[in-house]
Amino acid sequence: MGIFLIAILFVLIVFLMMAVRVVKQGYVYTVERLGKYTLAAQPGMHIIIPLIDRVGHKVNMMEQVLDIPGQEIITADNAMVGVDAVVFFQVLDAGKAAYEVSNLYGAIMALTTTNLRTVMGAMDLDHTLSKRDEINARLLVVVDEATSPWGVKITRVEIKDIRPPIDISEAMARQMKAERLKRAEILEAEGDRASRILRAEGEKQSAILTAEGKRESAFRDAEARERAAEAEAKATQMVSAAIAESGNAAINYFIAQEYTKAVGKFATSPNAKTILFPIEATQLIGSLGGIGELLGEALKPGTGNVTTQLPSADPRERVRVPRAGEARAAAARGVDS
Repeated sequence: MGIFLIAILFVLIVFLMMAVRVVKQGYVYTVERLGKYTLAAQPGMHIIIPLIDRVGHKVNMMEQVLDIPGQEIITADNAMVGVDAVVFFQVLDAGKAAYEVSNLYGAIMALTTTNLRTVMGAMDLDHTLSKRDEINARLLVVVDEATSPWGVKITRVEIKDIRPPIDISEAMARQMKAERLKRAEILEAEGDRASRILRAEGEKQSAILTAEGKRESAFRDAEARERAAEAEAKATQMVSAAIAESGNAAINYFIAQEYTKAVGKFATSPNAKTILFPIEATQLIGSLGGIGELLGEALKPGTGNVTTQLPSADPRERVRVPRAGEARAAAARGVDS
């Protein structure tokens, strides 16, 4: 009797263990009753009928990543390229993902591969290398539409790598180098052109300013000469008026004044004790009476005789300038003659 009770208790424990199912977070279990799909068990604890109900599939409801292996694709311009891609998807309906398609991962991989060949095969090599975003968008639309009946949402399709042939890569590298050299030469030529233009503009502006400066300087010089001529004309008019009023006395005054200044410069020289005068100067001394008086004042007695050397036919000849009294007598004789 005791063994029977123990056996019954054991069967009950096993029955309860088979009836209780705990679903982990991020998963949904499909429950089949007598082989038929009845419900999708959400995360948490669930009670099923042992031997009648059973868990069919454990469906991952989190977003998953499926790596698409490398594919050799021929582009529209007959270039062979290698392509790698990844697909991000999420199961939205566990029942459809479990029972609408067999081997969900293989189906998504095959669908993505075929559509990748279709999309990239319709494009040139240059477009496949430069328009990855367009390829990704077209693949996303096509694959998501195809997997929608399976309860799957394709969130992203990304091209990881595109590998053109080695010879095409080398040709592209040479093309890029030539293009960069071309742009560098164009930029250098544009810079040289701009520099020449700026330099020419500067020279032009400098020439204009120089010409304006010369014109202003000439104008100032002409104005200065005009004013000097006006002053000279005015001085000449004043001298002419003085001569007209005073006669020869004014002429003698002006000549004696200038002559006295010249002789005074000779007399004040600290080293000149011998002065050379032309013969015409001695005649001028004798012809001007007023100069004798002025010369007497400049050469007062006590300063010593100043010997003046006059040019003549014989350079050894000397002419002695008399003292003040003799100079007055000579001037008087010159006037009388």
